[in-house]
Amino acid sequence: MDVARVRQDFKLLQKEERVVYLDSACQSLRPRQVVEAMDEYYYDFPACSGRSVHRLATQVSFKIDEAREKVASFLKASDPSDIIFTKSCTESLNLVAKGLDLRKGDTIVTTDIEQNSNHVPWLDLERRVGIRRRRSRSTEDGTFDIESFKACMDRTVKVVSLAHMNNVNGATVPLREVVEIAHDNGALVMVDGAQSAPHMKIDLKTLDVDFFCMSLHKMLGPSGMGIMYGRSGLLRTLRPLISGGGSVLETTYDSDTPLPSPERFEAGLLNYAGIIGSGAAISYLEKIGMDEVTEHTRRLNTRITSGLKDVQKIDVLRPLAPDKRGSIYSFNVKGLRSHDVAMILDEMSRIMIRSGNHCAHPYFTSRGIDGCARASLYIYNDDKDCDIFVDSVKKVAETFAS
Repeated sequence: MDVARVRQDFKLLQKEERVVYLDSACQSLRPRQVVEAMDEYYYDFPACSGRSVHRLATQVSFKIDEAREKVASFLKASDPSDIIFTKSCTESLNLVAKGLDLRKGDTIVTTDIEQNSNHVPWLDLERRVGIRRRRSRSTEDGTFDIESFKACMDRTVKVVSLAHMNNVNGATVPLREVVEIAHDNGALVMVDGAQSAPHMKIDLKTLDVDFFCMSLHKMLGPSGMGIMYGRSGLLRTLRPLISGGGSVLETTYDSDTPLPSPERFEAGLLNYAGIIGSGAAISYLEKIGMDEVTEHTRRLNTRITSGLKDVQKIDVLRPLAPDKRGSIYSFNVKGLRSHDVAMILDEMSRIMIRSGNHCAHPYFTSRGIDGCARASLYIYNDDKDCDIFVDSVKKVAETFAS
């Protein structure tokens, strides 16, 4: 990958005083191609899709269809109609959780390291409906424990819902094996792909999942854009989270006739600029190649890990091996709060990282850890970013650690 060339597409990285942006697991930067695609909508054809029949509206409809086809191709989904545009991965996960016909006593299996978007909706259903929840526990090394998962499974389990790659330590679930076990027990599988989709090839045909949810704002796309993929047969029975204009064929005073997927799940005015920008983001990543993205972030993580491995006043969240952590390097400096570490790095070297509990509070509290600092890498980071980060963290540890 020609990182120097990639960096030219990001205005923030062209500043005279270098910015080291290591917070892409929260939200990535956007290249000029994505912004220009959105501007084109607002300037050249700022109309509604699916309502009016004039040429501007027709152009919007064409662009929306084009973006949907790009997402389907990117995920290796067989039918673009199985791709639903939402405002976030959180909305996508809620759409499925609250759209399935779950009843009192039905069992849901998650893991002990889920982000709140895949935790709170199930808590809500436990309170309102009476579903039961089970959690597969991570290994001591912080990776997915397949034996713990197997122990959670039986014929009462209706849904397995888990993050493909978690946002705390970057560990990845062996998804194909999980899906096979779940399906053998008659359970559906929903995947939170918010962290995995930006960093690796996703082949839904091979993975055989029932639902796959993701956010575009973590993969060069606009904020306020998410994707929900659903297997065609399941989408026909899934209840929409929102209903109204654009989702129905016709209505009377007493009834309505819903449209098929995807329109059935996309009521109201869509974020047309966001959808078009999402298509541009997918095109940008495909031009680079997802294997290149995976290898690039893994190499940078190895560089950071090697540079800090002998600093005794730093505790790295397991797993320790960088090839098991994807793009994420999560750590604590002894005697410092994670927020203090983040603010010091920002003031010292203009390094932007995230700190705190990363919307995964139960994981930290169950282990007695008061959050962590997290550096997350992406396509526009280079060796110099890593070296500045390593040198700065060493200085923080030497100066402030207890």
